[in-house]
Amino acid sequence: MKWSVSTIPNQQGRIAFITGASSGLGLETTKVLVEKGATVIMGCRSLEKAHAASRELRNSNDSGTIEFIKIDLSDLIEVNRAVDQIKTKHKRLDLLINNAGIMAPPRTLSKQGWEMQFAVNHLAHMALTLKLLPLLNQQSGSRVVTVSSGAQFFGKINWNDLQSEHLYNRWAAYAQSKLANIMFAMELDHHLRKSNSKTSSLAAHPGLARTNLQSTSIAANDSWQEAFAYKLMTPIFQTAFMGALPQLLAATSPSCKSGEQYGPRYNFKGNPTLCRIAPMALDKIQREKLWRKSKSLLDNFVPNL
Repeated sequence: MKWSVSTIPNQQGRIAFITGASSGLGLETTKVLVEKGATVIMGCRSLEKAHAASRELRNSNDSGTIEFIKIDLSDLIEVNRAVDQIKTKHKRLDLLINNAGIMAPPRTLSKQGWEMQFAVNHLAHMALTLKLLPLLNQQSGSRVVTVSSGAQFFGKINWNDLQSEHLYNRWAAYAQSKLANIMFAMELDHHLRKSNSKTSSLAAHPGLARTNLQSTSIAANDSWQEAFAYKLMTPIFQTAFMGALPQLLAATSPSCKSGEQYGPRYNFKGNPTLCRIAPMALDKIQREKLWRKSKSLLDNFVPNL
């Protein structure tokens, strides 16, 4: 049977935590999971946006349950606080969707002093995942879905300048962070299998989906050239709803397996399907190196990781 939102199994009783849930892919994913009966914890950087999004969702349906937590992924203290809140209220977790991200800003630093895209897109989600694994491991069939990007195929891990201290190219740094996402998802799968965990690790990417990432990037860089380029590309963009389908498929389909990645059928757009993985993410030596390096950075700020 062909997969579609209508074929998603009933999600009643499942508890999901989604980062970046107040807009774009995260909001579309939240809508579907709540409609299917799940309890969705919306992780949002802005409480105001979280309230607005949750009001909209509550007005549109009453199948599932909506909660929200403030989480700023640019600050690991906030990540720790959010994890503590979840653990206080919930004794288990069925689904973690590492969805939030930033794209190609001017070089800025996280609260811990790391290049912002590497910190938010990769390191914070790694910390969040490892801290929440005890809750996920309570549930047989639980899943972690890490959202990457087609930029993973153009990315390189700059081992000599991981934080872009000597040379910053915002698009190269973005591609590096998205490659790090898929490398983390695949290495997490290895660790989970090795420990006979009940949890699966999958990845998804949205292709070219129209979200607030584009407008935010244009505003942050004040780039008319970028705005013009996006305008020219309008015909090949798909909607945020279509962009969210790969992560919904990875999160809910019984046929999806740990270690797989899902994306649009035609690379940039189309219905979701099993898709290829960036070659470096299939290189176990490179994945292990990134895992060790990332964990050494996090160990100084995230207790009991």
